[in-house]
Amino acid sequence: MSDMEIAPDEALCEPSPRPGPITELYPAREVPLGGVRGVYVERTLPQRDLPTVGAWCFLDRFGSAAATEAGASPDILPHPHIGLQTVTWPLDGRIRHRDSVGSDVEIAPGQLNLMTSGRGIAHSEFGVPGAEAGHGLQLWIALPGTATDIDPHFEQHRELPVYAAPGLRATVLIGALGGLTSPAKAYTPIVGADIVLEPGTDVRLPLEPGFEHAVLVIAGTVTVEGTELEPGPLLYLGTDRAELRLTSTDGAHFALVGGEPFAEELVMWWNFVARGHEEIVAAREAWEARDTSRFPLVVGHSPDERIPAPPLPPLRLKPRKRATGCTHL
Repeated sequence: MSDMEIAPDEALCEPSPRPGPITELYPAREVPLGGVRGVYVERTLPQRDLPTVGAWCFLDRFGSAAATEAGASPDILPHPHIGLQTVTWPLDGRIRHRDSVGSDVEIAPGQLNLMTSGRGIAHSEFGVPGAEAGHGLQLWIALPGTATDIDPHFEQHRELPVYAAPGLRATVLIGALGGLTSPAKAYTPIVGADIVLEPGTDVRLPLEPGFEHAVLVIAGTVTVEGTELEPGPLLYLGTDRAELRLTSTDGAHFALVGGEPFAEELVMWWNFVARGHEEIVAAREAWEARDTSRFPLVVGHSPDERIPAPPLPPLRLKPRKRATGCTHL
């Protein structure tokens, strides 16, 4: 899944502060993909006052029946990315992923799918005939400036480490948790985990104190450091936590994301993550010009099978100082 909004906001994201341990709830908002296809996602990141959690800069929950109109197609034609990694974690169903580095794979539950755009990649996502359309999480990780020009590549990992404690099972998708490290390639200090709690669990999960963290519930109810959390909002936990107390009466399933506060300014627009307005303009122009040196054709698609870039806003984004958050134009 990607950002297919017709008129996406342009945003300047200031380097993340180090707020200490806090608890803040950020609501999910329903966002249409493409505006006319009848498919929506529940987006909890970025927020106006919370543009990133570590290097995580985008978090969608996709595929729920409530967010998809009857008869709507979940297929997404080829579209470009720069400056980021896409993390796809399906919870059910199957998705066919094809990209401009030659990948043509089915994405299934229990498999981590990581696409690193580097200087530029294009991909498509289609339903698999006879299979459910799919439900899961799609996240973006902002690449640091040292990695924005690397060669694009795609990884699929079917064996991931699992951190276990009484009543808790945490699959480490990327980065490290509890002394276990995912095989997925990360370019910043980060953690992403899928966590399941059994009914009646009261457990403490070890964390990296230098990271900031957030929790998104997928199913059930969990109390996180005294805050009861159900599916919907993102709970931001700040920094400086060595552990997290988790309790659940009936059991819960949730995602944990975190990382070292991101120390670089970011400009995010449509499917691009960049360091400045010029980078966004150049990437958009290359996509619209069908520049195959920047964005080669996606395997299995003709040159005319593509999503055009939306028009840029008529304003130039300029860096500015502020206490926290993101300035939307």
